[in-house]
Parts: sequence; C-alpha cells; structure tokens
Amino acid sequence: MTDMTTTADAPRSPGRPRSTRVDEAIVEATLDLLAEGSTLEALSIEAIAARAGVGKATIYRRWSGKEALIVDTLRTLKGPPPVPDTGNVRADLVILLSAVGRTPDARAASIFPCMMPMLQRDPAMHRLYQELLEPRRQVMRDVLRRGIERGELRADLDIELTLAMLTAPVLLQRLLRWHPKLDEESLPERVIDALFGGIAAD
Repeated sequence: MTDMTTTADAPRSPGRPRSTRVDEAIVEATLDLLAEGSTLEALSIEAIAARAGVGKATIYRRWSGKEALIVDTLRTLKGPPPVPDTGNVRADLVILLSAVGRTPDARAASIFPCMMPMLQRDPAMHRLYQELLEPRRQVMRDVLRRGIERGELRADLDIELTLAMLTAPVLLQRLLRWHPKLDEESLPERVIDALFGGIAAD
C-alpha cells in the first residue's frame, strides 16, 4: 500500500467537475458493506460500485485503489480529532480522551472491532490503521509538550508511553466493554487523575 492517494490529493481530470453526491454515495456504500460484515480483505471495488450505483471506473477516477478508498472512508467515519488548547493540560486531555472511541456514526461500533484481527494478520491493514491514528496521536503529543513547556508536566516525561497509558484504557472500554462496572462517561477523567501523579511536575 505504497500509493495512498486520497480524495484530497487525487488528480482531477479535465472537463466536468467531480460530483460530491457521487463521492458520498461511494463512501456510504463502503461503510454499509463494512458494517454489514464484509471484511477489509474481502471488500471489493466491484461490490462497492454495485452498492453505490456507479461503475468501477468512477471509483478509480477518484481513488487509486481499494486501500486509498478505505483510508478516506474510515477517516470520514471517525471525523477530525478535537484540537484543544485551553491553557490547562488536564482540561485538554479530558477533551481528547472523551473523544476516544467515539463517533456520531453508529456503524463504527460494528466496523472498528472487526478490524482488529485483520490488523494482526495484514501488514497493509496495519499501516492503514497507523495512518488513521497518527494525526490523533500528534494532537495529544502537542498537548503534552505544551504541558511540559508550561511546567505542568515533568520535563523528562516519556511522551509516547504516556500516549499509550492515557488512551488504551478508554479505547479498550469503549470498543470492547472490557469491564461492565466502569462508567464510560467518567472514565477519561478517572484515567487522567490516576496517572497524573506520575506525569505531573513536582
């Protein structure tokens, strides 16, 4: 999956402008097929085209291949990450963690858990997943670095480890309902407060 051209940077052909309605129909068809149980491996351009009511050539004019389409589709499903900068690191982290594992589209609850086995088997799918996650990790890195600069967090903080420690419990609970006695609404603040003693400046 070396060429991950997306709708944002795909070359436009001359002539009639691209139809946003057609783009949306293709993305919606992809999401519907995934939510109905199609695996990323089995999902085909032919099936997507048939569901969207377009020809395969219409899809290939917009995306370089299935992987590029899936990246754009899942990015659309997740939406842009929040980018908080309240001046307080704890408040910023609460905003970020409250958004982890959440999306307004109900199909995400069916799609993302089904991706997990494929991420272990397929290096291309794992790269796709990393591409989706990296902008979100970068937002949290920026929040932590600002906290260090303001003297709220330890100067020697291991930022990458802190990302994992903050995000993993919330993601695990929301995706897999790992512990039925944990309240999802209060969990982000509880995780942050539990870890803050180890990451806060003296």
